[in-house]
Amino acid sequence: MYISARSDYALRAMLAVAAGGGGTTRPDGGTTRSDGGTTRPDGGDGSRPDGGGELVKAASLARAQGIPLSFLQGILLDLRRAGLLHSHRGTEGGYALTRPASQISVGDVLRAVGGSLTTVRGLPAEDAGYHGVAAGLRDVWLAVDGAIAVVVDRTTLTDLLTHQEQEQAPAR
Repeated sequence: MYISARSDYALRAMLAVAAGGGGTTRPDGGTTRSDGGTTRPDGGDGSRPDGGGELVKAASLARAQGIPLSFLQGILLDLRRAGLLHSHRGTEGGYALTRPASQISVGDVLRAVGGSLTTVRGLPAEDAGYHGVAAGLRDVWLAVDGAIAVVVDRTTLTDLLTHQEQEQAPAR
């Protein structure tokens, strides 16, 4: 498995959107903002009823994550086309998740921007073909792809945000 800059940036952008541009998504779907305030999962206080938290602008995502804006815009378009983000136009617009962060896996994001999780010579693992003594390699690549899928499909955005929140909590 190769993690491209595009895939890494897509995951970082999705985590930032899930966190409301700097906050942390709570297990109930609400958001604890970086200013200490909270939003409700029902859409009160500027959050989206679909679980997307605060609307986050592409420019602030790019700045906060150190991603070139023009590159990020293409990634956001792919994520929107894959049904993971909503985009809202206007001065108050931005991006929001289409469903709660607990329902979006790392695998969903990786597939949205990169296609297959595992490639062999630029092709999906299932398209790799071998003959003779190398015939068994296809089975190995498929097993690798399956193992990766288990990990990335089981890990949600909420899992990652909760992990980050636990690491930042002061020791008692």
